[in-house]
Amino acid sequence: MKRIRLHVQTFSHRPALYRITPERWAAAAARHAELAARLDVTFDDEAGLGTAEIALGVPADRNRLADRAPRLRWLHHAMAGVDALLPFDWLPSSIVLTNNRGAHGAKAQEYMRMAYTALNLGLTRMIANQQARRWEQIFSPRLAGQTAVVVGLGDLGMAAVRAAGELGLKVIGVRRHARPCDGTERTVTFDAIDSVLPAADYVVLATPLTPETRGLLNAARLRLMKPTAGVINIARAAVADYDALVAALREGRLAGAVLDVASPEPLPADAPLWSAPNVLLTPHISCDDAADYVEVSLELWFANLARYVAHEPLAAVVDRSLGY
Repeated sequence: MKRIRLHVQTFSHRPALYRITPERWAAAAARHAELAARLDVTFDDEAGLGTAEIALGVPADRNRLADRAPRLRWLHHAMAGVDALLPFDWLPSSIVLTNNRGAHGAKAQEYMRMAYTALNLGLTRMIANQQARRWEQIFSPRLAGQTAVVVGLGDLGMAAVRAAGELGLKVIGVRRHARPCDGTERTVTFDAIDSVLPAADYVVLATPLTPETRGLLNAARLRLMKPTAGVINIARAAVADYDALVAALREGRLAGAVLDVASPEPLPADAPLWSAPNVLLTPHISCDDAADYVEVSLELWFANLARYVAHEPLAAVVDRSLGY
């Protein structure tokens, strides 16, 4: 039986929920004992990377990767978004890059139920009223029958679609191609987004950040939305023009926003978003399960390892030409 040399990045500099500690690794390996028995594992050290066939975790230093890891054939990015890795000029074409697609959907679905409900109830106005000790009754309609336009129909986008379905919302999907998608009434392409924005009660940004999606929700498109509509961003801040969004909120041209991403992060204390009316800011926490993120990630990775040893195509392969 051929031995496979694996190098694991423990991400010791990141918050605890992301750290692949030796203990967490051992627990996952015990659940997949037959596959794990084929692995010779190293953690973090450069020498281990130099002999690895597979690396779990992208090294912080990607310079001269081909020279430093000449045997590397599969590199797994233990996150979903890969925009921070662009451009891919550091990555040899012989190395397959995969990401953590599939690890975030369950938590994102819960967050999206909250976001739809918070915007519909006018919760941001109620919080502001509480802080000002002002009694104002804000009445809202039921969510059922309203329309969500979900931009991006990958793992996060489908979480937004499922949450919308649970609440009785109608969904219009937006993505690169217009193929039908479960849970949506119809799907349009990015270049047709202007045709569906006027129907939106909620616009959900859940698409990867690519040259095609950067600045997608711009000032002109915000003007197409109803003044009673809201924006939810669980993608990347740069998918929207936040200056234009703040202006629309201040001028009453939008009802509110739930934003889980900012630029930069952490958001500076003097950033206009902090004082924009009817905004709920969450600090990039919408999709990561504090209890089980690493465990779910390792389950997905071991499922891919089974494909690798069987010489089958890997799942969650990043398309370098598309940037996700």
